[in-house]
Amino acid sequence: MATAPHLLTPLPKLSREVADWVESVRQLTQPDAVHWCEGSEEEIRQLTEQLVQSGELMKLNQEQFPGCHLYRSHPSDVARVEHLTYVCTRSKDDAGPNNNWMDPAEAHAKMDGLFRGCMRGRTLYVVPYCMGPLDSPYARCGIEITDSAYVVINMALMTRMGRAALERIAREGTFVRGLHSIGELDPERRFIMHFPEELTIKSYGSGYGGNALLGKKCHALRIASWQARDEGWLAEHMLLVELKSPRGETHYVAAAFPSACGKTNLAMLIPPASMPGWEVSTIGDDIAWIHPGPDGRLWAINPEAGYFGVVPGTNPETNRNAYEMIRRDTLFTNVALTEDGQPWWEGLSTGKPVIDWQGRPYDPANGPAAHPNSRFTVSARRNPRYSPRAEDPRGVPLSAIIFGGRRRSVAPLVYEARDWNHGVLVGASVASETTAAAVGQVGVVRRDPMAMQPFCGYNFADYWRHWIAMGSRLTNPPRIFHVNWFRRDAQGNFLWPGFGENLRVIAWMLERCTGKAGAVESPIGYLPRVEDLDTQGLNVSGDALRELLTVDPALWRKEASDMRAYLAQFGNRVPKELVAELEKMEQRLA
Repeated sequence: MATAPHLLTPLPKLSREVADWVESVRQLTQPDAVHWCEGSEEEIRQLTEQLVQSGELMKLNQEQFPGCHLYRSHPSDVARVEHLTYVCTRSKDDAGPNNNWMDPAEAHAKMDGLFRGCMRGRTLYVVPYCMGPLDSPYARCGIEITDSAYVVINMALMTRMGRAALERIAREGTFVRGLHSIGELDPERRFIMHFPEELTIKSYGSGYGGNALLGKKCHALRIASWQARDEGWLAEHMLLVELKSPRGETHYVAAAFPSACGKTNLAMLIPPASMPGWEVSTIGDDIAWIHPGPDGRLWAINPEAGYFGVVPGTNPETNRNAYEMIRRDTLFTNVALTEDGQPWWEGLSTGKPVIDWQGRPYDPANGPAAHPNSRFTVSARRNPRYSPRAEDPRGVPLSAIIFGGRRRSVAPLVYEARDWNHGVLVGASVASETTAAAVGQVGVVRRDPMAMQPFCGYNFADYWRHWIAMGSRLTNPPRIFHVNWFRRDAQGNFLWPGFGENLRVIAWMLERCTGKAGAVESPIGYLPRVEDLDTQGLNVSGDALRELLTVDPALWRKEASDMRAYLAQFGNRVPKELVAELEKMEQRLA
C-alpha cells in the first residue's frame, strides 16, 4: 500500500482485523495511494495547504479570522439526507417505523457496487478516531475510510483522531467501521447505510458533514444507540452543561431539544446581569453518552472534541461565546464573503456580503447570501467557556435531564416529571411546531421523542423500553423536566424572553434537585409557582408569568390523545410501563 513518507512511520501495531479490512477496501475502491492519518498539527496543516492549492479551500482574511478557511460544497449537497439514510437490520421490526429499512444483504450489494473503483485517481485516507476522552472507559473507537481530505480535517477537529486512537483499537480489538466516498456527488447515487449488528457504516455520494463525518450522527448516535442498548448505557442527542451557583454548588445537566429550540444557546448560556454569581460552562453542545455509575447516579461524557454548528443567526447578542469561538482556527462551510475576505452570514449586524455561498456575486434575487444550513467546524477548546471536565474520563454526574420543544400553547414554561417512568413519557412526548424557516405549513406539530427522531438506530419502542430498564438500575436518578421557551399570548407575542433569562428556570430545577424549591402538583407534573422563580430584574408581567405556568386540561386531553395515536404505530412493542404512564395522566386530566 502506498503511503505518504512522513506519516505514521512506522505504523503502530495493527490488529489483523484492521489490516484486513483496510486492504479489502483498497482492493474494492482502487485508490492511487493510501494515507494513514496520524492527527498531528503538521499533517492537518499539509492537508489544508493541499486543499488551498487545489482551490477546494479558500483562506479567509487572516488578520480578522486567523487560521480560518472557507469550503463550498456542491449546491445539491448541503444537508443531511434523511430520506436516503437507512438502518439495515436482519429484522425490519428491529429498525422500527422510525427508520428507513433495507435488508443488509441488499444494502451491502448496492453500496459495494457504488464503491467499486470509486477512488481511482484519489487518495484513500484511513482515519482512526476515538469518541470520548482517550483514557475513558466510556469512550468508543472507530475508523473512517474516506477519499475526502475535507472530511479528514473535520474529523481532526471533531474527534480524538490519529495514532493514539489506532493504538487503543489495537488493544481493544473492537471498532466501528465507516466507509465513505464523495463519489460523483450525484443525488441519485447518494446513500447512508447503517448496519448496527455489524458496527458498520457505508456512506456514498455526499461530502456534507452530517453525511460524511461518520463519527458524528452515524456513529455517535445511530450505531452507538444500538451499542448502548446492548451494553446498558444511553447514547443521546443531548447537550451537557456545567452550572455553578452563587452558593458554590456545581451541577451538571443534559438537555435534548429538536432543531430550532435553543440547544446551542443553552449549551453556551451567558447568565444575565441580574443573576450575579452564576457561572455556566460547556461540556458538550450536541451528543451525550450516559452511563450508570457505581453510586447509583448517571454519568455522562461528550464523545465529541469539537463543534459542527449552524452559523446563521450567530452574533454577539444571540451567542457571544460561539461568536468569539469561531473567529480563529475555524473551518466554515457555505458562508458568504465580504469584499475584504471575511466570512458573512445572516444575523450579523456588521459587514456586507459581496460573494454568496456558491461563489457568485451576491444578488438577493438568488436567495440568502449564506446557505441557511451553512456551518462552522471548530475545536471545543476554542470555546471561551469550555469546561475542563469535558476531558474527565469518568464523565460528569447528572443532576437533571431536560427535554423541550417549540409550542405556542399547550406546554407550560417548565414542569417536572413525577418520577423516572413518567419522565420517559415526557421525553417520548417531545414535539415541536414547524417555523417559517421550515418547508411546509407553519405550526404543524412534529413528534421528536427525546429529540432522537432522525438518530435512533433501532425501534423507538425498544428504545423506550431500554430507558425504563435504565431507570430501574438507578438508586439516585437525575430528575427529569420539560421546558418550552416559546409559549405565546393571544396576539402571537412570546411570553418569555429566553436566552440568558432561561437560567432562572434552570435555577428552579436545580433547587428542586436539592429539595430547596417549592412546586405545585398538576395533571402533567410539578410546576413552579410564580414566587418559586427568581424574577428580580425580569421584565415580564405577573399575568404573563401566570399564563406561562398554566396547564389547560382540554388542550392536554387532546395532547394525550395525539400521543396515544403516535404510540399506536409501534404496536405491541411499546412498553406497558409507558402506556400505564399515559393512562395515569389521562385519568388525572379527566
